[in-house]
Amino acid sequence: MRAAGIDLGGTKIELQVFGDDWEVVARKRVPTPQTYDALIAALAGLVTWTDTQAGYQVPLGIGAAGLINPATELALTANLCATGRPLHRDVERAAGREVVFINDCRALALSEAIFGAGKGHHTVMSLILGTGVGGGVAIGGDIHAGPTMTGGEFGHMSAPAHLVEQYGLPIVQCGCGRRGCSETYIAGPGMSRIAETIMGARVSPPDIIAQRATDPLAQRVWEIWCAFTADLLCNLTLAVDPDVIVIGGGLSKIDGVIEALTAATQNAQFGDFAIPAIVLAQGGDASGARGAAYAGFQHQQAQAFDLGTSEHAKGE
Repeated sequence: MRAAGIDLGGTKIELQVFGDDWEVVARKRVPTPQTYDALIAALAGLVTWTDTQAGYQVPLGIGAAGLINPATELALTANLCATGRPLHRDVERAAGREVVFINDCRALALSEAIFGAGKGHHTVMSLILGTGVGGGVAIGGDIHAGPTMTGGEFGHMSAPAHLVEQYGLPIVQCGCGRRGCSETYIAGPGMSRIAETIMGARVSPPDIIAQRATDPLAQRVWEIWCAFTADLLCNLTLAVDPDVIVIGGGLSKIDGVIEALTAATQNAQFGDFAIPAIVLAQGGDASGARGAAYAGFQHQQAQAFDLGTSEHAKGE
């Protein structure tokens, strides 16, 4: 076994074990408990199961929605019963070993940079479009992580005021506590929010997509959603200028989404300057767990290097 990754979601926890070729060799899935103590027990149980199967401590990472505050070590997450709790350290104590925690969007960025659509590129950015919006930046095969550990929370960048005004959309409070976040227009519920203004009803994204060809108002909702998403993509390009932007999440499965976002982002860009390639994530359901596993593997390799360097220094 090369490494293992745990994809921790609001409804399920899935462990994926990867062999030397980084293909999945074992899986184990359990429902996500709704109490904190049970959540810790479930995660620790999966860690122990992995080590028992391997006969040794496998490099292991856990990818989860939300953040771990590096100053307090407390979690902030919307879909787990762990906000305000030391989730990372409690799992380590219960499992009796070290594990690596990584945000799920950053895990996907790392997976796609190493194994997927970003392979061979130096700077890879991911943007996950689903019930929420987030992403990450991998540079030279490593996730860029700053001191606050909030980099990649792209959905909580402010929405473009000119588009909000142009289309007469409401400014609402985001789940993060701020008002006017891009996520409130770009995530799946955000597309429905646009529909409520344009179509007069809160239509689901699948229904909006299905009606595009026959209903001009549904087509208008789609165009507005593309404009908001393209504005964010353009701003991310201005800030980072990545080689490639990898799109994932449920909304990435919309037919024609890459072509539509490429055209809209080019339209939002300065003059005739180019934009990065916008591509679909290749890893599918395995990408997040694989990214978490790779983060665990990277951590083990770094520790081994540090130990080797220290031993070498002692011998001189």
